[in-house]
Amino acid sequence: MRFQRLDLNLLVALDVLLAEKSVSLAADRLCLSQSATSSALGRLRDYFGDELLVVKGRSMVLTARAEELIEPVRAVLDQIRSTIAIAPEFDPATCDRQIRFMASDYSTQVLLAGALAMIEAEAPHMRFEIQPMGDSPIDTLERGQIDLLLTIDYAISSDHPSQVLFEDDYVVVGDAANPAMEGEMTREKYFSLGHVTARFGKSRTPAFDDWFVRRQKTQRRIEVVAPTFLSQTSLVVGTRRIATMHRRLASQMVKVLPLTLREVPFDIPPIREAIQWHITNNNDRALRWVVERLAAMAQEERGDISNVVPIAEARRDEIAVQFQHNHPNMRGEKS
Repeated sequence: MRFQRLDLNLLVALDVLLAEKSVSLAADRLCLSQSATSSALGRLRDYFGDELLVVKGRSMVLTARAEELIEPVRAVLDQIRSTIAIAPEFDPATCDRQIRFMASDYSTQVLLAGALAMIEAEAPHMRFEIQPMGDSPIDTLERGQIDLLLTIDYAISSDHPSQVLFEDDYVVVGDAANPAMEGEMTREKYFSLGHVTARFGKSRTPAFDDWFVRRQKTQRRIEVVAPTFLSQTSLVVGTRRIATMHRRLASQMVKVLPLTLREVPFDIPPIREAIQWHITNNNDRALRWVVERLAAMAQEERGDISNVVPIAEARRDEIAVQFQHNHPNMRGEKS
């Protein structure tokens, strides 16, 4: 299809080229050869009478005209996806669709593992990809590289729909033979011990509990930084170290590892795990069906939440503002 000499199929290529600022990366996303993507760029340059991407040092940068095109091109494509494209009928029994998640290993372990097993029985042909948490999850969602983002509600964007799935709080985890785990975990004992914590992505973004505890007057002695939540448990086994972990995950791990749990000796807000999707996918019946199944599983797997103490919404809003200020890239903002 052409509009005033422009092949509208090139708009998709233009959108990806503007986002990636790289012919090779754009080719990967478009599932095209690098030569075909270079050819598309050449035709776009001819149409707009502008280089669009130019080499600067070892990378490519956008021209001023290309910068002007980013939002209009994305808006046009979003409108096509949401209002012009006819959504096929959705039948879970026959749906052959891939759904891409971004989720931590915590979310995968306590929710997705069970939910995807349940979904398999109803939608045996659906396929799933789970990507690890990156440095800019909202940006990844907005660029169409994932369909669903599973994260704490402090890290979601107000620009897109979302749904809170469950709450969880924190416990202290240590080796069952660790003398420090005998009796109550006091504040003095907690801060005197070595700690294992988890941080993520290239920027080594701290988990919420790590970020929150750093704001205490007394600081923890971090002796091991782990790449995942799950690996924290193995890293405290056979040591005198402790880790602060989500109760749901810790309750699972004490069943398979020689660990014991104690309550955190100070107030730390519980987290709300939420699912988010792009606003242009709000009427995507397959995605909404998957979200419904996740919510159903979250209710079934409530776990021991008797110790989850709710906090006032005003206090939660205050923490959210502080967390988002310290982690602007998680919500697609520029620092």
